[in-house]
Order: sequence, then structure tokens, then C-alpha cells
Amino acid sequence: MPYSAAMAQGIIDSHCHLDAPDFALDRASVWARARAAGVTALILPAYDPRQWQRLAEVAATNSAWFAAFGAHPCYLEALSETMVQSWERDLRRYLGAAVALGEVGLDRGAGAAPWKVQMDFLNRQLDLAEELNLPVIFHARRCTEDLLQTLRHRSGLRGVIHSFAGSWVQAQKALDLGLHLGLGGALTHPRAQRLRELAARLPAGTFLLETDAPWQAPADGLGVRNEPARIVSVLSTLAALRAEDPDSLAAATAATARSLFALSES
Repeated sequence: MPYSAAMAQGIIDSHCHLDAPDFALDRASVWARARAAGVTALILPAYDPRQWQRLAEVAATNSAWFAAFGAHPCYLEALSETMVQSWERDLRRYLGAAVALGEVGLDRGAGAAPWKVQMDFLNRQLDLAEELNLPVIFHARRCTEDLLQTLRHRSGLRGVIHSFAGSWVQAQKALDLGLHLGLGGALTHPRAQRLRELAARLPAGTFLLETDAPWQAPADGLGVRNEPARIVSVLSTLAALRAEDPDSLAAATAATARSLFALSES
């Protein structure tokens, strides 16, 4: 579906890596296209701890870009080699100007750190989130149940499971823990029947829209770099699945994001 500012005023992309090198040459143009599509704010989670400073610098250039900092489970090996003496001190410092801890979590896919290392880093980061009263942006690839079991022992944590791909039962467990679910490009693919059925059933106020740009392109953007303007594809798909007005759904998910990340209305 073509991007329509009239259809999608006020969207918040709750998970976008605009600091990635993929956007280094045309970041301003990418943001202009997002604004034209109705996007008003971006949450920018860290994915490489060695690039926390780059993320901080990018986020500081625009009042509508909000940074989150954390150690992604696929980058822990590099972190432990280069920052083992200072990573926790540095993370605490960066979190002082963040809206969330993230992207953190667990991963059973290729390229992830050993499981024991992942669990250690996750728990130490969650301790910081609890201490600083920050929401958490969670990553869980092929291990949603592992993450949920870990979080059962931490009452009061709030946050979102990015790119949720679990079952309906797991979704209910996540909601019972006070978490939100991130819905992105995967939802737009016709073969994602289980995810589509789940998204149609979720209670209002329990989910966020995201792109994960420059990755996880929607069905109408396969083969090219994903970018935040394409969140309209996610919105229009979700609105059709839920038989809801896209404008109202955009406003509702933006309100949910503002509440979770304590963003101002401006």
C-alpha cells in the first residue's frame, strides 16, 4: 500500500536502528520519508555495544529520536573482549540519557554468545533496569519460553518483546508479566498465519508497531533496505487483520509507546 500521511498520522516506530551504517549517507532523507508517511518518533535501540557512542551522537541530533542502550546477545563476544573492564560502568552512564534498556535478551540462533554468557549479561543488565526504573526492549530468537521463564523471577519489570514470534500461550504469559509485544514486518507476509491470528486477537494497548530497519523488510519491500517509512505497511496489515480504522490504530499504538517509554506528547 502506498504511504499515506492522511492514513498514518502520529505513528511511533518502537524499534528502528537508524544509527546503523546502512543509513550513514542518507539519514536525513530517510527521516524525511518517515515524516511524510506520518511517523513522529523513533525508538533507537543499541545492537552493538561498541557503537553506543555512535548511537548517542545520532539520537542527539533530533528531538524525535530516542535512544536505548544495552548489549545484544549476538554481540556479547565482542563486548567481552573489548570492554570487559568497563562495559557496565559505560552502560550505566549511557542509560542516564535513555528511554529504555535494550536491545537485550537471549538468542539460540547462529552467531549468539554461549548460553551461560548470555544469561549472565542479561541478568546483570536487568539489575540495572530495575535499579534505574527503565523499561526493557527484549530480543528473543528461538527462545521466547526461555526468556519468559527468566522474567518470571523479576516482578515489576516492564518492556516489550521485540519482533514477537511466540505462540498465543506465550503471548498471554508475556502480557501477564506486564510486557508488550512488538509487531513488525513479519506480520505483512501472508505465510505468517500464526502471527497474524495472534495479532488479530491481542487486547488493545498490549502491542507496539516497529520496523527493525534496516532489517526485517515488509512483504512489499523485500530485497531492499528497510526504513521507518515502511511501518505504514505494518500498520495497514494490522488494521485489516483487526478490522480497525488505521488512523485510530496508529494513535492507539503511539499512545502505548509514549506511555511505556515515558515520551512527551510533543
